[in-house]
Amino acid sequence: MQFVDTNIFIRLLAKDDPVKSEKCFRLFKKAEDGDLELHTTESIISEIVYVLQSKRLYNLDRDSIGKKLSVVLKIRSLKIPHKSVIISALNLYSKNNIDFEDAILISHTLYSNSKEIYSYDRSFTKIEGVKRLEP
Repeated sequence: MQFVDTNIFIRLLAKDDPVKSEKCFRLFKKAEDGDLELHTTESIISEIVYVLQSKRLYNLDRDSIGKKLSVVLKIRSLKIPHKSVIISALNLYSKNNIDFEDAILISHTLYSNSKEIYSYDRSFTKIEGVKRLEP
């Protein structure tokens, strides 16, 4: 089992180092072709979003991040626990003014059919199908 770290995704998506970017492209191409199975985690995906949106680093907008990253996440041989939840969270993040971590929580909530989140964060009320509760 082989895991992929944040910086490999960043080199692939940002294309800021041509040599490393090409190597990363070939790695993900092997996965896309079914020749290799790659694994990563929810926290790595969250870090990718954080780095790409960072004003000091790449300063990409939500829509660009969503489009670029969703293409990679849809590679069948890229394994992520709760992958459909993560893809849904990326969609929520790119279309709403919410943090990616909040989008992950919302997606987990919606997938669990709970629909309720305890939080003082009022941004949860923006999302249809979610009810924000306070203790």
